[in-house]
Amino acid sequence: MKIFREIFARIWAGWGLIAFFVTMLFFLIPFLAFSYFRKEPLKTRRFILLARGWMNVFLGLVGCPLQVRGRENFINKETYIVVCNHNAFMDVPVSYPFIPGGNKTIAKIELSRIPLFGMIYSTGSVLVDRKSDASRKESYGKMKAVLDMGLHMCIYPEGTRNVTDEPLKPFHDGAFRLSIDTGKKIIPALIFNTRKAMPADKTFCLYPQKLYMHFLEPVAPLPSDNLQSLKQRVFEIMKSYYLEHRNHSV
Repeated sequence: MKIFREIFARIWAGWGLIAFFVTMLFFLIPFLAFSYFRKEPLKTRRFILLARGWMNVFLGLVGCPLQVRGRENFINKETYIVVCNHNAFMDVPVSYPFIPGGNKTIAKIELSRIPLFGMIYSTGSVLVDRKSDASRKESYGKMKAVLDMGLHMCIYPEGTRNVTDEPLKPFHDGAFRLSIDTGKKIIPALIFNTRKAMPADKTFCLYPQKLYMHFLEPVAPLPSDNLQSLKQRVFEIMKSYYLEHRNHSV
């Protein structure tokens, strides 16, 4: 029985790849139509609506519909630093379009070089070359600029996918330094079941799986906070919530 499940998962991954690029081509036309005639932040806000439509279609086609909870934690006209857990490659296309309001995400520069997809990917991202100290420093200034223009900034503080047995990997400093420097509140976000859909220990594998994304209440940097205390406070909030909800997720 297990061997048939493994075969199905790889066939389904093939279907997922086809569905991703075919739906991308349909949404590429309106994307190109407005991308050259809009300026920021309007360009990103319009792009979010387009990306959300694309991902709703794609996720439905691959049997991974997304249920979002906690949108009410975003107050109109306020901008936030949204920090998400990261368990699978699917996390970025799941999280970015479904954050309420315009936002950009921090993303590695390598994927921007993929033809066509790279152009879409770059529009919604602050790109960083992790091998370059200069690029990392430059990206920090760009993230501040994103917040200044009235957009949210989405960051994955674990840095890379969590392939461990722990609920979360240790957090990097960037999101929390950004919060302290700008005074912007942090909204923790937990994504559930992408690891079940795309297990980290398997190559080219996809299972139909209902996905969930929960936005928690904003966490404000306190006058007494330093970088480590804020980082630890958010880490404990996210870890506790993940452990409590990972089996039912609703």
